[in-house]
Amino acid sequence: MSAPALADVTLLASSSIEFNVSGVVDQFWRLTVEGLTYGSIYALVAVGYTLVYGVLRLINFAHSEVFMLGMFGQLVGLMVFGFAASGDVYSQGVALTIVYLALAMVFGMLVSGVAAVGLERVAYRPLRKRGAKPLIFLITAIGMSFVLQEFVHYVLPKLTGNKLGGLNAQQPITLVRPSEQFTLFDAPVTNIALVIVGAAVALALITELLINKTKFGRSIRAVAQDPDTATLMGVSRERVIMLTFLIGGVLAGAAALLYTLKIPNGIIYNGGFILGIKAFSAAVLGGIGNLRGALLGGLLLGLAEDYGQILFGTQWRDVVAFVVLVGVLMVRPTGILGESLGRARA
Repeated sequence: MSAPALADVTLLASSSIEFNVSGVVDQFWRLTVEGLTYGSIYALVAVGYTLVYGVLRLINFAHSEVFMLGMFGQLVGLMVFGFAASGDVYSQGVALTIVYLALAMVFGMLVSGVAAVGLERVAYRPLRKRGAKPLIFLITAIGMSFVLQEFVHYVLPKLTGNKLGGLNAQQPITLVRPSEQFTLFDAPVTNIALVIVGAAVALALITELLINKTKFGRSIRAVAQDPDTATLMGVSRERVIMLTFLIGGVLAGAAALLYTLKIPNGIIYNGGFILGIKAFSAAVLGGIGNLRGALLGGLLLGLAEDYGQILFGTQWRDVVAFVVLVGVLMVRPTGILGESLGRARA
């Protein structure tokens, strides 16, 4: 058999479906822990998608690049404070680890928040003033996604003397090394998994309280329900939209730190693309426009990915997530929990 033929056989073999049911059963709890860890990150990014959609009916595809900029923001913040990317802060004590984690998260939130607000001011606000159609907003969002990617790919290296950006991933950040804390039905639960799930759920709940229990939250729900009436009642629509983008961006910056804890070498110009699509899928799966739906969708998508990669093979990990999404939408187009932000209780 010729070499090309052998290569074809290898390619077909790697693309086959395994149906490894016993593998899923044997590793069920380990897969559950891993799935919830990744799902928590998806959920936090999904909240940004669902907030903007709830207020503007806009699918902000550039949100994935806001997340990517947050990863670079945390890296810059750590560099400013003298952290060596290859260092191991965890071995030097819990206090120093918490300080660096807090610094990284603050810088990530700051950069992502500013990027999200800047995106709204530069790209979307002028279109709103011109009364552009929804399709124009969608195309603009996709265009801005590529603009931000290529800025980090080509322009940022020139601005920083090749210290940041470019084609290759940045040097991995190792703030915390994985350490088993306890077992859940013989599945190891690491310190990183605890931090990621705990932080993501806490931030999602804080956002839920902000939207449902504060005056600002009532303004968001009022604009989501009826922007014209809300404006007549004295609500500043433009201010609400700007702060909505800010909240989504800040959450994406926090998710950037959690993602870097899990994938230290994931800081790259296109590192938010696939994750952003999955987070958007999570928002749709749970019911885009519904904050609790974003959290539920993220967790379910993470679980589906991890079970699916063992059941069908690791090469099908991403495919499984999207097949589940399509399957749910065929049965329930509004997602599992439906849309609620627009049905305001203001």
